[in-house]
This record gives sequence, C-alpha cells and structure tokens, in this order.
Amino acid sequence: MKRTVSTLAFMACLVTPAAAQWFGEPVWNSPKGGTGLTISGDYAKPDSSYGNGNVWGGRASLGLGTMTLTAGVSSWKPKGAIESSTSVGGNAAFRLIGGSLLPVAVNLQLGGARVSTGSGSPPGTRIIGAMGVSVPLPTPGFSIEPFFSPGLRYTNIGGVNGTKFGYAIGANVGFGLFGMHLAYDNEKDFSGSGSLGTFGVGAHFGIHLPMGM
Repeated sequence: MKRTVSTLAFMACLVTPAAAQWFGEPVWNSPKGGTGLTISGDYAKPDSSYGNGNVWGGRASLGLGTMTLTAGVSSWKPKGAIESSTSVGGNAAFRLIGGSLLPVAVNLQLGGARVSTGSGSPPGTRIIGAMGVSVPLPTPGFSIEPFFSPGLRYTNIGGVNGTKFGYAIGANVGFGLFGMHLAYDNEKDFSGSGSLGTFGVGAHFGIHLPMGM
C-alpha cells in the first residue's frame, strides 16, 4: 500500500512538466563557454507547485572553445514520495557570439534527460532547446557571468506529453579554478494557467587546459 501511494504521489508531481532538463533542477547555462574540464555539484529546491523535496546532482562539462558538452545525473525525492527518482542526461551548448573581445555572449543549448524510479513508475523524458545571453563582468580577483536563458521544454511521462515555454535566470561566479553558480527556473504547466519553479545553487571546479581552439 505504501509503495502504491508513493508511486501515485511521484507520478502526480511528474505529470506536470518538470521545470528543468534534469528533473527538479534549473536549466544551467554559461553562454560564454570556455575550455577544459569543469566538475559541478548542484542542489535545487522545487516550489510547492512543482512537488517540493530536495534535488542533488552532479555534472561534468568539457569546454572546447565555442562548444561545451555536458553529462550529469540528479536525484530528486518529491514531498510525499518514499523513493527518489534518478535523472541521467546531457546537453551541448554552442556559442554563437562572444569571447574576449565582446562584452556579450550568446549561445544555443540542446539537451535531454531520462528519469526513472524503482517503484515501477513509467520512465520520463525531457528535451530542452534554449538560447542563452550573458554579460560577463570581469572584476578584480573574480568573475561574474549573469545569464538569461529562455526556451522550449518537451516532456513525456507515461504517454502524457507536452511542450511549454520556460526560462532560467542566474549567474556563474568564478574565483580562479573554483566557482559558484545559482539559478531560478520557471516554466508554464500543462494547463497554461500556472507555473512551476525551482531554485538551485552549487559549486564547481575547473581544470582550464588549453585545447587549441
């Protein structure tokens, strides 16, 4: 009985479109890109419309100059659920303009994730397409990159699917090899009359190796 209640509670949360690529997290972005390997640890807190609970995740990103490839995983336990869900996915970001000579960076981001639980619930799929805009602010001793990333998100869970508009707004702060990131993500629900939100924070460590690009 408890397993059945947990499954129903979990499905009630996921039938609404998840406000992120990895379920429960914001859509992280860094339009300016970079080179080298970056390891990130993330924490997110979905709002009450989204199912509450806590989300923990980790990502690894490889920057190749104008292109950044990311793979990651997250674990989310919505309020009222006994078991956690696990999302595994990745994305590719392509910088269109920006760099050392321009104060504004613009990129395109495409990604997807797959979510599953151990309770027999049907798996879910997320596909996102977004544009990111940032204005990197070089400051003495550290850097700040505020960004805004609107786009479309497609969700399919147990045959229930839909495409909705969403956006993420946040900032990446760097202190040499170490840094922090935060973002708020908002997305329309299936009814179109409400929205789902989640706030995330995290830390990252970068190994910025020259890669000839």
